[in-house]
Amino acid sequence: MGNKMSYPEEVKKEVVRLKLEGKHSNQELMEMFGIKNRSQIKTWVKWFKNGEAHRFAQPLGKQYSYGKGPNDESELAQLRKKVAYYEMREELLGKYREIERKWSQKYSYRP
Repeated sequence: MGNKMSYPEEVKKEVVRLKLEGKHSNQELMEMFGIKNRSQIKTWVKWFKNGEAHRFAQPLGKQYSYGKGPNDESELAQLRKKVAYYEMREELLGKYREIERKWSQKYSYRP
């Protein structure tokens, strides 16, 4: 399996602009910008034509639908996620401390 490549937003926009001008082929754009797959160019052009240019700025592997990204959640939803995170963190820390206590009792050196 190959490495995933992340391209800056500016590169994506420039590739789409040049492609829509019609002066460059996909192969030429791939060589100019170091793009590994022509389907990537097609995807960016499709996003642009569908009015989904906001997707250019989204990180690799996080292609949210418009209005569904982490920054678009309500404040209450964000706070609930934080509470759940800290509850899980406390639970795991408690388990870790218990395991550490048992190990230290079992393997402590007693002269």
